Amino acid sequence: MSSPIYVAIDTPDLTKAQHLAQQVHNHVGGLKLGLEFFCANGHHGVREMMKFGLPIFLDLKLHDIPNTVAKAVQALHGLEPAVLTVHAAGGRAMLEDAKAAAGVNTKVIAVTVLTSLDNEDLTDIGVGGKAEDQVARLADLARSAGLDGIVCSGEEVAMAKRAWPDGFFVVPGVRPAGGTMGDQKRAVTPREALDRGASILVVGRPISLAENPDLAAREIEATL
Repeated sequence: MSSPIYVAIDTPDLTKAQHLAQQVHNHVGGLKLGLEFFCANGHHGVREMMKFGLPIFLDLKLHDIPNTVAKAVQALHGLEPAVLTVHAAGGRAMLEDAKAAAGVNTKVIAVTVLTSLDNEDLTDIGVGGKAEDQVARLADLARSAGLDGIVCSGEEVAMAKRAWPDGFFVVPGVRPAGGTMGDQKRAVTPREALDRGASILVVGRPISLAENPDLAAREIEATL
């Protein structure tokens, strides 16, 4: 079984992205390419990263009217990412159209509540209740809309797994024990996330900013 660790490559610099992927490709299960990377490098950049032979998680968090999102997803067919994100808050029609527009080999997963948000932040944007309540609502919506899974923090993944046993759960913002939290407010360790039901773990700065990224990836992998 390949590693559940997907390294987050959140840089606009293609050369730096390639260098990081080269360093860690033997000890991660996939590459997560985010908005910074895609806006700077587009399809060409993704194709260059595909040369490492790892699954590509294209984390674009699409959120627009259903027709626009569907056409955006169709425009990605040539890349055939293993995983593609949309925002669950886009609503049922948008989620259904995104899934219908995706290639057969692409998992479409819905972002529920960003791991940089806590209960106070949700109140600020008009969402009542706790983060876990909002995750539960949006997970139920994603499931009923036919998506493959969701993105949620390690604090909610066990709850989501119980409600959706065959769902695909992406847990970002995981931090090794004793690691710096950065802008993550709802983070757990990689081992905790996996034990609670995560399908894949997205690890960024603990690997990408390490003095030796390959060693950092191996050390995290050893805890799983």
